[in-house]
Amino acid sequence: MPDKRNFEEAKRKVIGIDRQRFGIGTLSEKTVHAILKNYYEPDEDRQEIPIENYIADIYADGEIIEIQTRQFDKMRGKLGAFLPLYPVTIVYPIPRETRIIWIDEETGELSRKRKSPVKGNPYVVFPELYKIKMYLKDPNLRLRLVLMDVEEYKLLSSRPKSKRRKATKYDRIPTELVREFEIDCPQDYMQFVPPELEGAFTSREFAATAHISLSLAQMVLNILYHVETVTRTGKKGNMYLYEINE
Repeated sequence: MPDKRNFEEAKRKVIGIDRQRFGIGTLSEKTVHAILKNYYEPDEDRQEIPIENYIADIYADGEIIEIQTRQFDKMRGKLGAFLPLYPVTIVYPIPRETRIIWIDEETGELSRKRKSPVKGNPYVVFPELYKIKMYLKDPNLRLRLVLMDVEEYKLLSSRPKSKRRKATKYDRIPTELVREFEIDCPQDYMQFVPPELEGAFTSREFAATAHISLSLAQMVLNILYHVETVTRTGKKGNMYLYEINE
């Protein structure tokens, strides 16, 4: 279960009581990264530690924690250096609900919050996992998927009158920690298989049951097959048939 008190403490440490602190010059993911780093390890002496010619976000009690908001492919070098020597946990934040606030670049005025129709779920991590597929069965690798609600601030940039104004992502501020999904071993991937699926099934049937797109379902099953959560038993038309590995 997530520790919401510690999460609130991490938020206060990074952004203070007033969450609308602008002018910092942060990039889109840095506030999320900083809050999660302080949530998992409040002691700054254990943060940003040089190890094996890389900088680990957290090193404590012989273990490494890396907060990665995107682009898992950029972690391959670190993982290649860290995993033979240390247990490594990758923390991946997933926005469950997003409320968007626009910042007018000229006036600094903030718009009213608008709820995004897009909702996050743990399946969105699988395209990132594909980028580090070669490490997923390493016994030293663990994953934490952090489902959270966020406020996303977008900067409404000035444009010539003949052109539309352009919005760019400015920052994301976590507002609530909802749930954490833990993957400590290949068997833990079973939590992503909908319990309604029985016998042989296709990626299309998986997509319908999990309420995700077909392309994402195919990516999920590619990883589940790789970590041996499911096995391929044949084909139905041009689609593989899968069954759960007992």
